[in-house]
Amino acid sequence: MQAVDTVIQQRLGSDVPLVGQVAHYIVGAGGKRVRPALLLLMCAALGCADPRRHTLAAVVEFIHTATLLHDDVVDESTLRRGRDTANQVFGSAASVLVGDFLYSRAFQMMVDCGDMRIMRVLADATNVIAEGEVLQLMNMHDAHLDEAAYLRVIRAKTAKLFEASTRIAALLADADADTEAVCAEYGQALGAAFQIVDDVLDYEGDAAELGKNLGDDLREGKVTLPIICTLRRCHADEAALIRQAIETGGSQQLSEILRIVRASGGLDEARAWAAREAERAIAAARALPTGGAPERERHQKALVQLAAQLLTRRA
Repeated sequence: MQAVDTVIQQRLGSDVPLVGQVAHYIVGAGGKRVRPALLLLMCAALGCADPRRHTLAAVVEFIHTATLLHDDVVDESTLRRGRDTANQVFGSAASVLVGDFLYSRAFQMMVDCGDMRIMRVLADATNVIAEGEVLQLMNMHDAHLDEAAYLRVIRAKTAKLFEASTRIAALLADADADTEAVCAEYGQALGAAFQIVDDVLDYEGDAAELGKNLGDDLREGKVTLPIICTLRRCHADEAALIRQAIETGGSQQLSEILRIVRASGGLDEARAWAAREAERAIAAARALPTGGAPERERHQKALVQLAAQLLTRRA
């Protein structure tokens, strides 16, 4: 990961000062770096030491960061990772345009790697992510959204980049088609579990730990799995209150809605969905061929551990 951070710092440069300012502000904010770490872990589990893995891990992080810049503008978010969002500090226009810069820089770096298969995976993933974001926008303030529609969004906007990260590792390792499919399955399942847990934390987490405002999804009229599960479980008058808040994007009743969501068992049901996705990821990790190599087995176990620990994260 130190090598990846070195690549990130080297490739953030621009002759336009504002580009560098905004890019360093958002990339340097910390973050979990889950996607690049996932690419490196999967490479190690496959016994791949291709030097291009560090560049491609940075590419994945640039694509993810670009989506964050754009998301925060669309959602009018004010807080991310415990500090003001880039759009709060530099304005929405600068955030959108620097997001475009990060996308285009990521594509320059992809081309440098010189593998059409990898370029296709990343290009397709970026397109699917954009479609997922538009789909989520279309679903805003829809109080009748169901699990199928929710899962379609998160598999596009979140899980797809996880899947691309692990699939790239298989391509770098020149793995066979079956192994590539197992790698992709792990990434997709882990990404879905990650997003579901993220959505649960929006209703049960701690704002200081999360580094963002609690209840942001409700304020934006965003229907996530905890709300879908709660609406099926709560009393009619409580459901009416929640639906009104979703449709109006109001947060006046946030404390009461948080109480309803927490008391209904909706959070437990949503966590059970996340657990099923995590189990799917674990099964895929255990199906990876290690050839009896201790180092590969160690990293395979790390992939299993990552999926298991994901369910208990608080931020």
